[in-house]
Amino acid sequence: MAERAVTDLGFGLGLRSQHYPAILEGTPDVDWFEIISENYMVDGGRPLAKLMAIRERYPMVMHGVSLSIGSTDPLNMDYLARLKALAARVEPAIVSDHLCWTGVAGLNMHDLLPLPLTEEALAHVAARVDQVQSFLGRELALENASTYVTFAQDAIPEWEFLAEIARRTGCRLLLDVNNIYVSAFNHDFRAIDYIDAIPREAVAYIHLAGHENNKTYIIDTHDHPVVGDVWQLYAHAIQRLGPVATMIERDDKIPPLEELVQELAHARKVAAAALKKQAQVA
Repeated sequence: MAERAVTDLGFGLGLRSQHYPAILEGTPDVDWFEIISENYMVDGGRPLAKLMAIRERYPMVMHGVSLSIGSTDPLNMDYLARLKALAARVEPAIVSDHLCWTGVAGLNMHDLLPLPLTEEALAHVAARVDQVQSFLGRELALENASTYVTFAQDAIPEWEFLAEIARRTGCRLLLDVNNIYVSAFNHDFRAIDYIDAIPREAVAYIHLAGHENNKTYIIDTHDHPVVGDVWQLYAHAIQRLGPVATMIERDDKIPPLEELVQELAHARKVAAAALKKQAQVA
């Protein structure tokens, strides 16, 4: 299985249909786009045509929400076949999805549900990651999802769980810094400890997004700009991990493309300052 480095991709945005005209009619200062895989797993149509027109100009990463790697249902081979076909068409730098389950017994909850962090779950997920990577013929990147509940059976910190999956399977990690912040607040652990425990070589790229702070809990909504505390956590991640490809997600209350491009420019500045500080410390 050929390994594809994505750390040099630079700074990207999630591709949203509202922005098709601005992208195709201009030259936005975006290095790459991340697509939601399920939006384009079709044989034809306007969205796929627009996607391929943009793909001619920009590198892409594929990001899914339906793999359900943690479910006890058998892997959906029809889904994987369509995912593989889309990857052959798009030729993404990497294919990613979430460390979660989305349903069981054939029922899709349309949500990213947390796993019990146990040795049994770890072995189960690792075996399924091996199966997916073998079928796709490429490495998979798994993202840490934001969580709102934990299991009484939990025996492994999430960061150790993720790191061990990467070690056992050779998969990569999609490190969502906002999700770390959200989960750390909700479950009262130190977000910095999470980042410091992640193996540098496993991280494929980083997600940044906004959230909704309800004072006693935080919900990962992707409908606000990135907040100051998350920018600080991102700076820490870059200082520790080095120059890792980074992108910003916005899934609701989507602003004009130029507004997101400006936020992406801020990400570049934060990363540059963090790398400068890293060099000074070294």
